Amino acid sequence: MGSLQDQEIFENGFSGTIKPLDPEEFRRQGHLVIDFLADYYKNVEKYPVRSQVEPGYLKKRVPGSAPYDPEPIEEILCDVKNDIIPGLTHWQSPNYFAYFPSSGSIAGFLGEMLSTGFNVVGFNWMSSPAATELESIVMDWLGKMLKLPKEFLFSGGGGGVMQGTTCEAILCTMVAARDQMLKKIGRDKINKLVVYGSDQTHSAIQKAAQIAGINPENFRAIATTKANAFGLTAQALRETIKSDIESGLVPLFLCATIGTTSSTAVDPLGPLCDVAKEYGIWVHVDAAYAGSVCICPEYRHFLNGVENADSLRFNAHKWFRRRRLLPQALVKALSTYPEYLRNKASETKQVVDYKDWQITLSRRFRSLKLWLVLRSYGVANLRKFLRSHVKMAKNFEGLIGMDKRFEVVVPRNFATVCFRISPIEIGGNYGQIVASEEETTNYFNAKLLEAINESGKIYMTHSVIGGVYVMRFAVGASLTENRHVNFAWKVVQEHANQLLTM
Repeated sequence: MGSLQDQEIFENGFSGTIKPLDPEEFRRQGHLVIDFLADYYKNVEKYPVRSQVEPGYLKKRVPGSAPYDPEPIEEILCDVKNDIIPGLTHWQSPNYFAYFPSSGSIAGFLGEMLSTGFNVVGFNWMSSPAATELESIVMDWLGKMLKLPKEFLFSGGGGGVMQGTTCEAILCTMVAARDQMLKKIGRDKINKLVVYGSDQTHSAIQKAAQIAGINPENFRAIATTKANAFGLTAQALRETIKSDIESGLVPLFLCATIGTTSSTAVDPLGPLCDVAKEYGIWVHVDAAYAGSVCICPEYRHFLNGVENADSLRFNAHKWFRRRRLLPQALVKALSTYPEYLRNKASETKQVVDYKDWQITLSRRFRSLKLWLVLRSYGVANLRKFLRSHVKMAKNFEGLIGMDKRFEVVVPRNFATVCFRISPIEIGGNYGQIVASEEETTNYFNAKLLEAINESGKIYMTHSVIGGVYVMRFAVGASLTENRHVNFAWKVVQEHANQLLTM
């Protein structure tokens, strides 16, 4: 046994180790990071919206090996400014109108900080009771804000869960539907199951079907038309289902969308649910984009018919309703209960173990962020915020209407406008291309959008709807004001003028 002096030397040898959770150092570095981010948001409008770097740029700036010795946070933040920020596409820029913008807020960031700071892994109730119970509470809050039927709420026998992504949410519901159906017809019949959507449905449903083991040939992307504003019709669904049944297949799952990614089209929930009910099909409503605006009474009608759906996804959150014991169907499909997770609370069946409502075991304390947002702003202000985005999109739509060279391609339902330069303005063949009028028009609009985005002044994305190439102007960034919308329109006009006079 060593001497006391040897023991002291051994203990002192560890005095120089890192202290990754030293409270005072956390306070100091935390202030630096908050100041850094505050300055970033103060100046975000000055950056090119879409990153201007070339592939592989960062490898030239960052060392090939991790540092052997520690580096100060001040030096790291300096590298973030010089090396990382140039490689960012600035989703929070007020001039960002691409995809569907990701709105940020002070309350959201602070909620994220609290969630990360507590760093709990709330896979079951016992692992952090507050994480589970707060999630159940705020999910009911959201359900009430959307005026969902009571059957969707925990208080009505349903319930909600916060998922990480759209694909996870759809996959979970599809697996629950799959297992429920296979229990009736036999697991060997999995190759007969059919999943339905439209040609406008988010690609996540096809990926989810593949992961769930659905035969790729049994995924139906039913055609939509401009005559029906690119919404899926009940008639088209019924005809497709009948054809599948005649072929000996088993209809399983329908994804109806409120606000498609390409054009924010709306599938008519009522008629679609009526058809699905006849054939025992699970109806999942994807309201990932437009569900949020449905907390405003004037937009709630887009969810009419949801009372006959089986599950609903909205902005990373998902509900199941009570009819046909749907939460239990999910738990049966995804539950595992190894010995090391057994505990008295779970065995009483009086608590929710969210590990059984999702794909992964681990989960973050997401509800804390949502709780802060709802409490910090309140329903009234959130409604005003969403309405302001719709109003700005309507303003942009009006600007398009005053320039006869442009046309709105599909009706605007929410805060996204799909538009293009009209074929009449382009005339003949553009450049050296020998093609049809539509192909020429599509090519011209693609060139126009690329020129706009390369300028770095604004950023938009595109889609092809019914064979027509459209530019998508999606309002949703928290910092966007009407002046940014007006500026964006001037940028569009300037680049259109240049291309049309070439």
